[in-house]
Amino acid sequence: MNKNMANTALALLGALAALAGPAAARAEGHYVPGVEGLQGASVPPPGAYYLGYLVNYQMDDFRAPGTSSNLPGHNRGTVTALANRFVWITGHKLLGADYGMEAIVPVMRTSLTLNAAGISDSRSGVGDVYLGPLVLGWHGPQWDAVAAAGVWLDSASTGHPASPGKGFKSTMLTGGLTYYLDGARTLSGSALLRLERNGRNAAGMRPGSQATLEWGLGKSFGGWQAGLVGYSQWQISDDSGPGASTHRATRHALGAELVYPVPGAGLFLKGAVYKEVSAEAGTGALPKGSLLRLTLVKAF
Repeated sequence: MNKNMANTALALLGALAALAGPAAARAEGHYVPGVEGLQGASVPPPGAYYLGYLVNYQMDDFRAPGTSSNLPGHNRGTVTALANRFVWITGHKLLGADYGMEAIVPVMRTSLTLNAAGISDSRSGVGDVYLGPLVLGWHGPQWDAVAAAGVWLDSASTGHPASPGKGFKSTMLTGGLTYYLDGARTLSGSALLRLERNGRNAAGMRPGSQATLEWGLGKSFGGWQAGLVGYSQWQISDDSGPGASTHRATRHALGAELVYPVPGAGLFLKGAVYKEVSAEAGTGALPKGSLLRLTLVKAF
């Protein structure tokens, strides 16, 4: 693979990060930060794509509601999720952008041990499905931009603490920019912002809206790429309904990412590790921990 082909492959892989990521039961809304990173706001060219996200989130502590202090006792958890994501970028233009759509079907295993709440539970199953009928990707000489909209469905089971479903629907809007700092597009900086408005659950509780910012600073070295990544997530409106409070959740993390193409196989591999450096809970307890992500990309 020559240098130009390698850069094109890396750009294609980063492009797929601009769309929605897998769900896992660890935040107020559906969207899980840390699934996107380098070149996270670049949409790929027309074609069909499959992405398999394998995410492992280790919950080391749980913040007590409304604080940045840990719950007392032994409290741990693990979420392992495989999100099957299908993306189709059509050959049509809308507002000068490439138009596409996507769907995500996550499968996950969650284990929780919260002595402070008397909870010990493990469950496996299909999580809430995401449907994204609108994906727009713009491309310039040294920049890419994305805008997208979609809905997380209330499609998964919710009967137990470790059940894969959230119990409510969410609407998600996405916008972002990738800028290449050199003409050869080997140095990149990206920022991807997601806004999520949550619906009410069966008990009448509506979790507050949340904003998620994911960023990446990357450098390509011939056939592979490495860089720094991170995310921040803020609850931007109060919870409402039974048991709601005015406390708002936040979390911040730093990490590193590596991208490696598999020549001749049409595959690309991405791996990233994140450590959450701070977290503050809202109405409910909020986990704080570390995340490992492995991504396989196949273009058809």
